Amino acid sequence: MPRRRPDSSTPSRIRHILPDFAIERERLLSGAASVAGIDEAGRGPLAGPVVAAAVILDPDAIPIGLDDSKKLSAAARERLFAEILAHTTVAIGSSSAEEIDRLNIRQATLLAMHRAAVGLAADACHFLVDGNDVPPLLAQRASFVIGGDSRSLSIAAASIVAKVMRDRMMARLGEAFPHYGFERHAGYGTPDHLAALRRYGPCSHHRRSFAPVRNAKAAGSEPAASN
Repeated sequence: MPRRRPDSSTPSRIRHILPDFAIERERLLSGAASVAGIDEAGRGPLAGPVVAAAVILDPDAIPIGLDDSKKLSAAARERLFAEILAHTTVAIGSSSAEEIDRLNIRQATLLAMHRAAVGLAADACHFLVDGNDVPPLLAQRASFVIGGDSRSLSIAAASIVAKVMRDRMMARLGEAFPHYGFERHAGYGTPDHLAALRRYGPCSHHRRSFAPVRNAKAAGSEPAASN
C-alpha cells in the first residue's frame, strides 16, 4: 500500500501519499535482476540541457523522504541527493540545447534517458520510466509509469538526482552568462528571463526551436561568456 506522511493531525482525505516500492518489487518477483527508475528534468525551459537520471535503489537502504522532486524544497532535494549518491547506483545522461533543436524535445529527452540507462551498465535491469513513453532501444526491458515520480521510489529518486544535477548545471551557466540569470530561473521563461532575451537575444545555450527564443527581438548581439 502507498505510504502516507506520518501526520495524524492532517485529515486522511488530503494527506500526501508518498511513492513506494511496490512496482519495483513486482518486477523483481517477475525475474528482473534489478530495477532502475528513470526520470528527467528540464523539458520545459527555454535554455540549457534536458537531464535524465537512472537510479537502482538498494531495498535495504532506501533514503527516507523520497518523493517527487517538485514536491520537495531545494534543501530537501540536496539532502536526499547526497543520500541517494551514497547508497544507490546512479547514472546521468543529458541532451544539449543543440540536440533539442535538432531532434525535438521529446526525442532529445528519450536520448538523455537512454544515455542514463546505458550508464548503469546493468544488462539484466528492468527500467521504470516516468511518463508515457520509453526510449526505443530500451523497449524490450522497460515500462512507462504515468505519474511515476509520485508512485515509484526509484523514479522519485531519479527525479531528485536529475533536478539537482540540472540546477547545478544552470548555476554554472549563470556564472558564464550573467546577463540571463540562469542561476535564478534555471532557464524557464520567467519575466526577467524573457526581458533578457529581448534585450540581448539568445546565447549558445538557448533552445532556438522554442517559440519565445525564436521570436525574441534582440537590441544587441549575444553577450560573450564570462571567463
